Amino acid sequence: MERFDWDDLRFFLAVARSGRLTAAARRLGADHATVSRRVTALEEALKAKLFERRPQGYTLTAHGERLLAKAESMETEALAIQSDIGGADMALAGTVRIGAPDGFGTSFLAPRLAGLAGAYPGLELQLIAMPRLLSLSKREADVAITLAPPKEGKVVARKLCDYRLGLYAAQGYLNSMPPVAQAEDLFAHRIVGYIDDLIFAPELDYLDEVARGLRAQVQSSSVLAQMNAVVGGAGIGVIHHFMAASEPRLVPVLPEAVSITRSFWLLVHADLKDVARVRATVDFVVREVKASRALLMGEAPASVAA
Repeated sequence: MERFDWDDLRFFLAVARSGRLTAAARRLGADHATVSRRVTALEEALKAKLFERRPQGYTLTAHGERLLAKAESMETEALAIQSDIGGADMALAGTVRIGAPDGFGTSFLAPRLAGLAGAYPGLELQLIAMPRLLSLSKREADVAITLAPPKEGKVVARKLCDYRLGLYAAQGYLNSMPPVAQAEDLFAHRIVGYIDDLIFAPELDYLDEVARGLRAQVQSSSVLAQMNAVVGGAGIGVIHHFMAASEPRLVPVLPEAVSITRSFWLLVHADLKDVARVRATVDFVVREVKASRALLMGEAPASVAA
């Protein structure tokens, strides 16, 4: 068998995880022609077809699936070498990708990233803040914040914190509508919430907890869009207290009667948990959350750590 270039495995992994040459090229900082050439060279060296090439993208063959597991093990060992032997300066350089729900990622974590970036100038921080689950096994993220622990997979999980949500509306909307004295009064109001078939986690299905049978007439897959719709007078919505605390145009609705508690979980792929840059990022997130417990539970005004 012809010897293959180990570095070609980086290109193989990028294509396997993204399914497209262009996306893999962006991740690697290369052009798509180079990515295609390196993958083809690997296939020729191994005398095996690794991908089915279709207009919709690249999918792994049976040979590709077998190689993926071995290539990821090699990648893990390479990261360990960099972390354990390369020295602290090198270990705390490179990219860390953090995945989080859009509310937590955008409203809580993003304003605090300056602290992490300042402490470790060699890090390149990538924050994916969007309403969907990210796959650690496909390396879509190195660290993920989720709403529930994983049911399977090679993942290390820890409960990060509890947080609370409540009902909010704009004062102008409330002035123009019938008063809300109890949960049943909400049926006479416009409700802002998630699109039912785009709820990516069952923990986001709040409305039956507020009043059984309550449904949203103004819907979005994004909690940020929901909050902005509520601020604009579209109706009453369930909003995280830590988001509402920084928006003075929001008014609590039924604060004594309606309080919803959920949890954030922090997940790391088991192969990355001891990599120094990942460990430093995890420690940072844990410290920031611990220091902001009152804010997350709706017991304090918003504040951003220095």
